[in-house]
Amino acid sequence: MRGVNELKERHAERKAALEKKETDGLTRTDGLTKDDSEERMKRRTKGAVRNKVLLIYNPRSGNGMFKNNLDLIVRKFQSRGMIVMPVRADGSISIDQLLSEIDVTYYRKIIAAGGDGTINIVVNAMIRNDIRLPLALFPAGTANDFAHYFDIPTDIDGMMAIALGDNYTEADVGKCNDKYFVNVAAIGSVIDVSQKTDAAMKNALGIVAYYLRGLSEMTSLKPVEVKITSPEYNFTEKIFFMVVMNGNSAGGFRKLGVQSSINDGLLDVIIFKSMYLIEILPLVINVMQGRHDENKNVIYFQTPSLKIESPVDISTDVDGEHGEPLPLQIDIIPRRLLINTRRRDEVPDGERRNGGTEAWSAVSERGADVTEERGNGIDQNHTD
Repeated sequence: MRGVNELKERHAERKAALEKKETDGLTRTDGLTKDDSEERMKRRTKGAVRNKVLLIYNPRSGNGMFKNNLDLIVRKFQSRGMIVMPVRADGSISIDQLLSEIDVTYYRKIIAAGGDGTINIVVNAMIRNDIRLPLALFPAGTANDFAHYFDIPTDIDGMMAIALGDNYTEADVGKCNDKYFVNVAAIGSVIDVSQKTDAAMKNALGIVAYYLRGLSEMTSLKPVEVKITSPEYNFTEKIFFMVVMNGNSAGGFRKLGVQSSINDGLLDVIIFKSMYLIEILPLVINVMQGRHDENKNVIYFQTPSLKIESPVDISTDVDGEHGEPLPLQIDIIPRRLLINTRRRDEVPDGERRNGGTEAWSAVSERGADVTEERGNGIDQNHTD
């Protein structure tokens, strides 16, 4: 019995010594304060393995592409030592609440699988919860404008090849009143086209569905008066519509933001003034060629912020979904996202920018320390 008691005493001594070592260096009185406990938890999780990947997917996007390939995605990531945590973005769960509850110290990145609308929901939840994990894109919407900027493939193998890697590009984020957008905020009668286009038609015909709907609405276009106030340009006149862009394409028009860069700290404002119907077709051709900034009916300028007002109600759109009523205060948040890309500091022409991702070495306490993971040698109710 004496031997058993001696063993228990030695075990208790070792346990006490380990607990003392864990809290060594902490400021203590007669016990751990709340701040001490939080510091202790930080120390415990500092070396945590970030091997989880949060996959937020829209089951209605891409004709069920991700539902059908979910096992393949899980298997591929597991083979690289990462655990996929899938979440259906079908309206049954709040993505905002979900991200407020996860412990990001165990997560390597987030994947947004769907169209621009799905990406918008995920990005809004990330920013509101101050989460700075890298974001991988699995495009399966109609236009996929944001993913197109980074040349993300639309086949499942191509998407995974990029998401499995650790190459990243910083991206600005736009803020429209209290909501954020990754690609575009727009106003005007043309905006109704994307919002009126049937979801089944978009899934069946893709971007062609937008064009067909646009043609049917062309004769009913009505100019509206707007007032634009910005540091660079002030404007009060009647317009057909306008877009405020962070990326370079919207509604499948790939060359709309001809001067746009995803991380230049500027918004590209493109105003299509009221014009005769006979002038619309040449303008559309200019847009498809990326030469509309030379058209007399177009005003194109760049600015970090602007305010849009109107005496009448006007349709608004943010990343393909219904936007807020006017007035709109739109600002840019420079380099707020870190996007998984083919190469580090990706740009549309494939050239590399210098020093882009270094700013992410200083992340918030709710974010991941991305710089620790770059040398691991790993391979490179809405419808969207």
